[in-house]
Amino acid sequence: MNAEQLEQPQQSEQPEEHGNPVGRRVFLGTLGLGALGMIAAPPLQRGLEAFLGSAADVDPTGLTGLLPNGGGFRYYSVVTSVSHKDAGNYRLTVDGLVDRPQTYTLADLQAMPQNRMVRDVQCVTGWRVPETPFEGVRLSRLLDAAGVRSTARAVRFTCFDGAYTESLTLDQARRPDVLVALRMQDKDLGHSHGGPVRLYVAPMYFYKSAKWLSGITLTDEVQPGYWEERGYDIDGWVGRSNGRDDEPT
Repeated sequence: MNAEQLEQPQQSEQPEEHGNPVGRRVFLGTLGLGALGMIAAPPLQRGLEAFLGSAADVDPTGLTGLLPNGGGFRYYSVVTSVSHKDAGNYRLTVDGLVDRPQTYTLADLQAMPQNRMVRDVQCVTGWRVPETPFEGVRLSRLLDAAGVRSTARAVRFTCFDGAYTESLTLDQARRPDVLVALRMQDKDLGHSHGGPVRLYVAPMYFYKSAKWLSGITLTDEVQPGYWEERGYDIDGWVGRSNGRDDEPT
């Protein structure tokens, strides 16, 4: 969902530590804190960090991640720890109902035509980060390269945190404002922002933009993602989902 403004230093590859996913009751019980953070983020943030520990990535509930800091972003994960990937070991697979399954390295993705968008990032808890640049490869380009079969109706996304998933309809996935993003705010995506590669679905709430993207699978129907299984809307259009904000463009 949201990510920490300050990039964490890149580290050597560590064993996967998936921890315990956050339950819906815990998360929904904290939504009011996101709104409160708009008014009193600095003192409330400091208090939560003192209680939970100063390192946000040891907070399995994501409480600190619900409060925007000065830059608008905080680190957020649904597991207690996520291993780091880099150019040497990152892989993105495209499979499922396709004729030509693909595997991409980071260098492969960087060599493709890049598209840049500047849009507001809107969190479902009510805060936004205005005019945020993202750059990457249009998802539709990867789908075309894989040869989507006529029986495919949806796309499922998996992540190398081992827990988070998302889905879009095939029509949604083919929109020109849906990217496999490599850069954000004119910098390469760092680990805490979901790097080295994340999904970016510009017209939807940020929970649809899965971090640490590792798999793109064509399916015959939409499969609810991590937060949809915990009560969120499957179609997370800004303004049409959860009664917030403007109509999508």
